[in-house]
Amino acid sequence: MNDETPVTPETSEQKISVKPPVAPTFVPKATPVVEAVTAPKGEEPLLEVNDLNTWFPIKKGIFARTVGHVKAVNGVSFAMKPGETLGVVGESGCGKSTLSRTILRLEKAHSGSVSFMGKDVFSMKGEDLLQYRRDMQVVFQDPHATLNPRHSILDILTEAMLVHGLITKDQAQDVAGELLRDVGLQPDAMFRYPHAFSGGQRQRICIARALALRPKMIICDEAVSALDLSVRAQVLNLLMELKKKYSLSYLFITHDIGVVEHIADNIIVMFKGEIVERGTAENVLLHPQEAYTKRLIAAVPRV
Repeated sequence: MNDETPVTPETSEQKISVKPPVAPTFVPKATPVVEAVTAPKGEEPLLEVNDLNTWFPIKKGIFARTVGHVKAVNGVSFAMKPGETLGVVGESGCGKSTLSRTILRLEKAHSGSVSFMGKDVFSMKGEDLLQYRRDMQVVFQDPHATLNPRHSILDILTEAMLVHGLITKDQAQDVAGELLRDVGLQPDAMFRYPHAFSGGQRQRICIARALALRPKMIICDEAVSALDLSVRAQVLNLLMELKKKYSLSYLFITHDIGVVEHIADNIIVMFKGEIVERGTAENVLLHPQEAYTKRLIAAVPRV
């Protein structure tokens, strides 16, 4: 199958096409103090990260003693309000994926805190943790690695809903068909297996699986980086439409600063585990203050 058909309900809104921003010429300025992003007054943040550190030990010697740490995430703080799309940008190895995995509790934090809807994520247990797993979903970079080749698309889409008791087995096919229509695939695709789909279609299935539990927030960890340029634009349009339809928030992680130009409300730029610049997407892209951010913009390929 091909990814040639644009996926979206009819809408009068202008669709995006992925193109890199043009790097302007800037007059050097003094380096600004990076302050923590906070939600507007009177509005409780959906996600709040405070002084988060995720360090990995360096061990040496026959007794494997810890002689130091790799500070993958070092003193990161930010907050997201409901309905916001926050872009996290940086080169490979800057710590952005480790940040997302720590928020998801797939990596253990060295120190700091993460709060979701006012609750401490690291202390959650039982029903609170189960609800957090439902409200916080993720779409990874490689759809081939995240879809079980032995499971049909029907099983992949409905397994979590059955575990959470949201549907019965009799309702599974109807719900799976609706999810597939949401991401622009035909309902009969539920009876096939992941190998029968192209990379872009597999990523749509991963998005449908993330939508299945009706989360409040989705972490997109390099979700479009492995896709062709035209398919990337289709998937970005799809994500924007689903955000409006289901009132979603996105933590959108990418190394391509040209991609977040189209989808992010605010941007934070990471370098060596730390946030070096942050602000609205427009300000960061048009008026970057840090030399590193300017290099990221200048490095975007141009045709």
